[in-house]
Amino acid sequence: MTDDTQAHSLVGIGELARRTGLAVRTIRFYCDEGILEPHRSAGGHRMFDGDAATERLLLVRRLRAFGLGLGSIADVLHGKRSVDEVIAAESARVAIELKSLAWRRASLRAVETAPPTQRTERLVLLAAAQDGGAAHDCLAQFWRRALAPIARSEVDLWVYWNVPEPPDAPSVDDVVAYAELTELATEPAMNSLVRQQFWRQQPELIRDRRGLYAEMGNLMTDVVPLISQDVRPRRGRELDRFVNAHADARGERDSPRFRERLLLDATDTDRRIHRYWALTAQLIGSRITVGRAHHWLYEALAQSTK
Repeated sequence: MTDDTQAHSLVGIGELARRTGLAVRTIRFYCDEGILEPHRSAGGHRMFDGDAATERLLLVRRLRAFGLGLGSIADVLHGKRSVDEVIAAESARVAIELKSLAWRRASLRAVETAPPTQRTERLVLLAAAQDGGAAHDCLAQFWRRALAPIARSEVDLWVYWNVPEPPDAPSVDDVVAYAELTELATEPAMNSLVRQQFWRQQPELIRDRRGLYAEMGNLMTDVVPLISQDVRPRRGRELDRFVNAHADARGERDSPRFRERLLLDATDTDRRIHRYWALTAQLIGSRITVGRAHHWLYEALAQSTK
């Protein structure tokens, strides 16, 4: 293209505004942000390649209509990301935002529908769990601390099965249950209660925590079907495996005295633990919780010492 031809194809900012439907001040802003690069006339005025600038600004306008920020748009224009990539990223962001808004809406509704005498109490409860994702992270951290020193990578499966995901479209009951779970998890005494339930008496004597943790996971998998079949807690193979796992981890053997020691200071009947697992069951639906499996074994153990 010759200089004369290029000069002939250049248009001023007013003409570019007419072609694109954008305000002159908006085009100036895009120039300042590096979205559009103008030429300068001899008199210092902004001039633009008419076709290329029009096409570029129309693309910007379309992407802005989808809510994309200038940073994402600049990446597309400079070839750093494709249109498909920025659209997919924006779609994911909107999904997170909608989930957050659904949670807030259900929380507001939960306060509105509470009896007047309970409204302040519910407001306090829900204010501490306004974000479902943050509440889930709080519960996950609670279990990682409770099951320490087991590595996080090994605890993550426990978290996956036993910490309910925040519903995408929560009901009033969902947000109240989730908020109460979070409140229980942040109660100072709760960590020691669940550690005592899982590790039992004198956890400092456990030599092989990783082995005990792995065997407990396998055992819970076998106990859950028994609960599904309404099998009552009983003496037998499952209980023997439970006791032997604790005995082996401590370098001891199963005996009546050892079984009595496993029951010392047991926290299995604590109302807070029962409430925690009842709320978890409410949120995960038909799946039987590990909490119920633990309690089944506790009752079987208590019967075996009578």
